[in-house]
Amino acid sequence: MTQVKKLWPLLTATHRYDKSISTFNRGRGQQIEAPILAYLIETVNGRILYDVGCDHAKINDPLARARYYDPAVFEFGAPEMSDEQRIPPHLARLGLTPADVDVIFIGHLHFDHAGGLKDLRRCGCGAEIHVQHDEMTVARSGADAAVFADDLEDDAGTPLQFRLQQGEYTLLPGVHAVASPGHTLGHMSMLIELPKGPPVLLAGDAADLQENLDDEVAPGTLWQGRESQAVDSIRKLKALAHKTGARIWPNHDMAFYRSLQPFPMAYE
Repeated sequence: MTQVKKLWPLLTATHRYDKSISTFNRGRGQQIEAPILAYLIETVNGRILYDVGCDHAKINDPLARARYYDPAVFEFGAPEMSDEQRIPPHLARLGLTPADVDVIFIGHLHFDHAGGLKDLRRCGCGAEIHVQHDEMTVARSGADAAVFADDLEDDAGTPLQFRLQQGEYTLLPGVHAVASPGHTLGHMSMLIELPKGPPVLLAGDAADLQENLDDEVAPGTLWQGRESQAVDSIRKLKALAHKTGARIWPNHDMAFYRSLQPFPMAYE
């Protein structure tokens, strides 16, 4: 029996970039607008966040924006993010505060998925933070340019405490961590069993777009060029969706995002 009660997708920013960043060897020269999403899961035993979006301070402050998102050295460019798109204002619209979040599950440590950790800590969130051991090893090595090292620290520069995991596991009945490497070494998706509707399988960046799923094309950015591993992960997610009746939610597909119920409506 699932312990999940509700699920909310949260739009934390939008990002314009070359489509080839989302589809390997496809779409170069074509600009797309992508949502940057986080997901709030309410369960009978507390609340879980899957991803936390960007660090608003790095985008909002001109000096920080120039430092972190210099287009001469950082191909992704800066997302657009308003103050209202930070996680704390989303929670406030539901009558919650960051202190009401019990677990943060980071699918991977890129800037648009883990950047909001510092803001949540600043706002009183004491949640346990789950991430894969392999993901953290790469992040601490500095080998992945899409990981901003200070996203993993508090305002005083003290490293945040993470609960390192290895492989697949069940967070609680109805919430399952699913390994889907390729985009990053320790990338994780999440299967969520809703109380009424069909399950939802959050692809994370294993599938940015519906096109990644339909055509089994790898994301455009890959850990050490592991295209075949990324395609295997897409096929694994599709097989799991077929077995469980789940719908796979791609992570950066604007058309798909616009098809979802508007916030603050929830999936049950």
